[in-house]
Amino acid sequence: MGALLAFRFALVFLLFSVLSLTATSSSVSAQDLQIVSAERRIDVTSHIVKVFLTLKVENTGASPASEVLLAFPPTQVKHLAVVKAAATVGKRKKKSYVPLDVSPKVLPDAPNGAQFFSISLRNPIKNGETVLLEVLLVLTHVLKPFPAEIGQSESQLVYYHDSAMILSPYFIKEQTTYIKTPSTKVESFTSVEPTNRVGTEINYGRYVDRQPYSVAPIIVHFENNNPFAVVEELVREVEVSHWGSLQVREHYTLVHAGAQHKGVFSRVEYQSRPSFSGVSSFKHLLARLPPRVHSVYYRDEIGNISSSRLRTDSLKSELEIEPRYPLFGGWKATFVIGYGLPLQDFLFESSDGKRYLNFSFGCPLAETLVDKLTIKVVLPEGSKNANAVVPFLVNQHFETMYSYLDVVGRTVVVIEKENVVPEHNSPFQVYYDFNPIFMLAEPLMLTSAFFLFFVACVAYLYIDLSIRKS
Repeated sequence: MGALLAFRFALVFLLFSVLSLTATSSSVSAQDLQIVSAERRIDVTSHIVKVFLTLKVENTGASPASEVLLAFPPTQVKHLAVVKAAATVGKRKKKSYVPLDVSPKVLPDAPNGAQFFSISLRNPIKNGETVLLEVLLVLTHVLKPFPAEIGQSESQLVYYHDSAMILSPYFIKEQTTYIKTPSTKVESFTSVEPTNRVGTEINYGRYVDRQPYSVAPIIVHFENNNPFAVVEELVREVEVSHWGSLQVREHYTLVHAGAQHKGVFSRVEYQSRPSFSGVSSFKHLLARLPPRVHSVYYRDEIGNISSSRLRTDSLKSELEIEPRYPLFGGWKATFVIGYGLPLQDFLFESSDGKRYLNFSFGCPLAETLVDKLTIKVVLPEGSKNANAVVPFLVNQHFETMYSYLDVVGRTVVVIEKENVVPEHNSPFQVYYDFNPIFMLAEPLMLTSAFFLFFVACVAYLYIDLSIRKS
């Protein structure tokens, strides 16, 4: 009963918070632009929600328009992991996409704290011209389990709240919204006429002639037993050695972020009824590693975990791992994955003489959200002027690490980012200057040490240190 009252309170709060954005007069409404048609497809089949938005924007003003604004309620902005946009050029088989720059934009007179992202157009549109935009939004932690606790044999139910109408600072002539659920088991959904449901898809609209900032709050309550795999913290250490190897160590803190498990776990029931018991749990994860990987290990605090399988070929490497125990809602697991790579596949030299490491950002675990990702690139001793080039906004700083036989220490480039999703798995580069003479430092130190040891042994054997003659 208490959970039901909390759910109703959340619904009422959502209605008040979203309806307060329906201000009809605002200087950010940009009357010079209007959306001729808008189609939004929301995929909630996973715990990472993807929104595909297609906008046909027309310029009705006298001056050219060089940007298009996307509006979001303040409660949704903090869950945005990715905002990408592209302009569509051509039709059908000749259709191509031109990536566009997207950046946050602060408008002080926005209604009730609405926040905006600006899409910069490469070619400003003049009066009467239109542009077709494709927008990808990735949202995290927006699916809320309800009920919040379930037993071992219960299915996981979650709810998703949004607006049937697209929140926009522009007048929208025509719009539709489609929500795709993982199965046909939908407990309930808000109806905003016209509303239609076919199979696993709920269709809101067609809505016509909607004023700026028009909203219609909706909640969809449905079954979702897909793994809610969330890495609370991932620390990846990439150690570069100019002697021909690249060593990678990844420290994981993994949690099941779905409905909390209640009651006692029964291993017998879990093993005997796998299709019914623990349907929302998971015990297998797939890590996509670079090709030509070698010396792979998978261990935790106890020791090596043998329940893993590695498949490699010339194009990719896949490591299927299984934790020591299945993960139910709220359960955690910590482990380390390590492997080696040939240096020539990832280290190159630029035209200006700098060396640079080209490696993949993000998490190698498939369909996994990372709350906090830290990448530490350990450069060889003697490296100078290090700098990381990442295709999105990150925090970057430098540290110094001392290893065996180090004198001045190794430069460590530390890259940090929160809310990392599979769309962030793109290459990044670390540039640095390196004098090859430093490669002789450690061999010379070892040679000098052995030579001094040899001289000391000879001196000990031939020098007479006795006080008197025998």
